[in-house]
Amino acid sequence: MTLPSTPAVRENGTGIPLVLLHAFPLSARMWEAQLELLPGPTGEQARVLAPDQRGFGAVELGQDAPSLDLVADDVARLLDVAGIDRAVIGGLSMGGYTAMAFARRHPGRLAGLLLADTKATADTAQARANRERMAQAVLARNSVQLLVDDRFEESVLGPATAPELTARVREMIAEASPQAVAWAQRAMAGRQDSLDVLAGVTVPAAVIVGEQDALTPLAEARLMAEALPDAQLTVIPSVGHFSSLEAPETFNAAVRGLLRRIGRIR
Repeated sequence: MTLPSTPAVRENGTGIPLVLLHAFPLSARMWEAQLELLPGPTGEQARVLAPDQRGFGAVELGQDAPSLDLVADDVARLLDVAGIDRAVIGGLSMGGYTAMAFARRHPGRLAGLLLADTKATADTAQARANRERMAQAVLARNSVQLLVDDRFEESVLGPATAPELTARVREMIAEASPQAVAWAQRAMAGRQDSLDVLAGVTVPAAVIVGEQDALTPLAEARLMAEALPDAQLTVIPSVGHFSSLEAPETFNAAVRGLLRRIGRIR
């Protein structure tokens, strides 16, 4: 297997290790508010690490066939490099899929699990076909412009989103490479159902979902929360799929609640 280059990682704080995995088709830049605020005033509440995933941000895609299992293994290697034995692994949307793949492949390294605006069920045949159509289209054009032209951001943001945030999300989408977009779509299409994995998670977990998330709606969040033995569900009113960007204060409060639960049992 050809490994990608050393991941670009944004990091802040010295407390409980918390790895945040970004959504498709963004990069670790989406976690700026979490990197700044979750460590707390003294930086001791959390050690937040936000890596770019394969092909996005500053990380090369490599030559491997699409698989979120490989991305999960990248996260394990990140922990090795950072000298971290166990961490809270969290992700939003595609990042949540990677977090669940990590829970399957590296359960002993979980200190907690954070799943935001994601789902544990596998894609339907129609969803897989739609992903393949997008993959082929961006590769054929060698451009992600179709995501911008199709107003992809409108499917992931709530209707009341401020124009400034909409413009920021459009900018991050435009930074993605067509190769990474195609690879990620195919990797997501091939993922397994993870409800059985969640049922075996023994550490505290948090499930967060935007009330108006149309891509991974509340029903999917409830399935995950019910499958996890020790989970708290937070529904953020009036926001869509990118809840950490749309309502960072409420999102961060839910994450702090998870960190407090983990801190009490350490």
